[in-house]
Amino acid sequence: MKSTQYTEKVLDHFRNPRNVGVIEKPDGYGKVGNPVCGDLMEIFIKVKKDEADEDIIEDVKFRTFGCGSAVATSSMVTTMAKGMKVNDAYEISRKDVAEELDGLPPIKMHCSNLAADALKAAIDNYRGKEDTYVELEHKRCEASELKIVLGIDEFLGKGVYKKNVEDLSEFKDKRVLVIDTGDESLEYALELTNHTGRVIVVTSAKS
Repeated sequence: MKSTQYTEKVLDHFRNPRNVGVIEKPDGYGKVGNPVCGDLMEIFIKVKKDEADEDIIEDVKFRTFGCGSAVATSSMVTTMAKGMKVNDAYEISRKDVAEELDGLPPIKMHCSNLAADALKAAIDNYRGKEDTYVELEHKRCEASELKIVLGIDEFLGKGVYKKNVEDLSEFKDKRVLVIDTGDESLEYALELTNHTGRVIVVTSAKS
């Protein structure tokens, strides 16, 4: 696999992430980050007992601030964990996540590590607290369509771009923030990964 080649599964989980959102009163909460690439992942779990009195992950949600691979791996690890026994979900490794996505580019393998670690952190939190309610620092905001960005004109061409940029090589090795406005913006984000490993996509939560 080339350093920036993505499988169809990765692209699918990036474009259509599963389990995005917040569980307001989670039984377990995990938050991990990578100070080098800037990726940040949060995972929330809701646990119930089954007929055999086993702990089962009834629901799981995630929030991710990071690149397309971070979104895809968060989506995949939550998909894998949902409905699993807590003990089994705890054993999910970064290799498991990458294999379920049919592979990741070598430079993006750390994303699967973060996703697995965030799930483990949420389970550790569930196991270690009598009061499993976690007070979240930020409440979830209702998504709304952005109509106007005040003062944007004075920044156009100075690090802010409102329209398509023909030569993406000018972003080589730079951190780029892409606002999700549809498929075209996501295609740009993917294309940018050929020039920089520091692409961050901001997208509205999807149920």
